[in-house]
Amino acid sequence: MLIELFDMLSGLHGGFGVFRYLTLRAVCGVLTALLIVLAVGPEAIRRLHRFGEVVREDGPQSHHAKAGTPTMGGMLVLLAIFVSTLLWADLTNRFVWAVLAMTLAFGGIGWLDDYRKLTRGRGVSARLKFLLQSIVGLAGAIFLFSSAEGANELQLIVPVVKDVVLDLGWLYVPLAFFVIVGTSNAVNLTDGLDGLAIGHTVLIAGALAVFVYVAGHSQFASYLAFPSIAGVGEVAVVCASIVGAGLGFLWFNTYPAQVFMGDIGALALGAALGTIAVVCRQEIVLFVMGGVFVMETVSVILQVASFRLTGRRIFRMAPLHHHFELKGWPEPRVIVRLWIVTLVLVLVGLATLKVR
Repeated sequence: MLIELFDMLSGLHGGFGVFRYLTLRAVCGVLTALLIVLAVGPEAIRRLHRFGEVVREDGPQSHHAKAGTPTMGGMLVLLAIFVSTLLWADLTNRFVWAVLAMTLAFGGIGWLDDYRKLTRGRGVSARLKFLLQSIVGLAGAIFLFSSAEGANELQLIVPVVKDVVLDLGWLYVPLAFFVIVGTSNAVNLTDGLDGLAIGHTVLIAGALAVFVYVAGHSQFASYLAFPSIAGVGEVAVVCASIVGAGLGFLWFNTYPAQVFMGDIGALALGAALGTIAVVCRQEIVLFVMGGVFVMETVSVILQVASFRLTGRRIFRMAPLHHHFELKGWPEPRVIVRLWIVTLVLVLVGLATLKVR
C-alpha cells in the first residue's frame, strides 16, 4: 500500500525511493507489527479478560493457577501481521495474498474452536476441525499449483544435495496440503506453555525470511545454486511482520503469561509457516527447523498409539513439553531449553543455503 505512495513521493524527492528496497520494507514490517502489538496489547488484554482460559483437569497441577487468564490473544497477533503486511508489502504479489489467505482462514477455524470452548465448554469436534482444515488446506494447495508460473515452483528441493531436484507434478498438491495442515496442527499442539509456541514461530519465521529473499533474488539464487522463484521475495515482508508481531506478543505471553494465544493464533501461525515454506520450496528445511514442532506432534501420536495398543503410556503426559514438566522441570526451564533446540535447528537449516 505504501509502495505506491513512496513511488509518487520519489518524483518530488529521490530519497523516498529507498522504500522500494525489500530489505528496508521488511525491517519496517518488523517494527510496525511490534509497535502495533505493544500499543494495542494492554487494552486488548483488558477486554479479553471475559474470555478466560479453561485449564485441563488432567493437566499438570501447576497449570491450574492459570485458569481465567485471558485467551484468544492470537487476534492481536493476526491484526498486527495483516496491518503491517498491507502497509509494507507489494499488494499485487500473489504469494503475499496466498500466505495471508491461509493465515486468515486457519485463524477463522481457530476462532470458532476457541469461541465454542469459552461459551459452550467444549470446542469444535476433532473431526469437524480437521475437515475444515482439510478444505482450506486443499484449496490453498490447488491455488498454488494452478497459479504456478514456472517449473521451479513445482519442484521438491533436497537440501545439501544441489543436483537432486524432483519434479512433483500433481503430487505438489498433496505435499502442500500435508505441510500446511500438518504445520498448523503441530504449532497448535506446541502451544501449551507460556511463550513456547510463539518463540519457536519467531525464530522459524525469521529464517524463512532469508529463504524467500534468496529465492526471489535471481543473482543470490544463482550464486547459491538455489531455486529462483520470481516474486516470492516479497513474502519476506510477511515473515518480518510475523517476527514483529510474535516478539510483541511474547512481551505479554512470557512466563507468567498475561494472555494466551489460543487456537486462533496457533492454527493461523502454523498455516502461515507451512504456506511460506511451500511457496519458497523449502518443505524439508521447515521439517528440520521445526523439529520441536515435529517432536511434539510425534509424542502425541506415539502416546495415543501405545495406550490403545498396549494400555501403557510412553510419556508421563503428551505433548512432550508436559512430560518434562511432570519430570520436575520448572516451566521456564522447559520453554528456554526448547527454544535453544529450535535456535540450533534454525542455524542448521540456514546452513543449507551455502552447503549445497
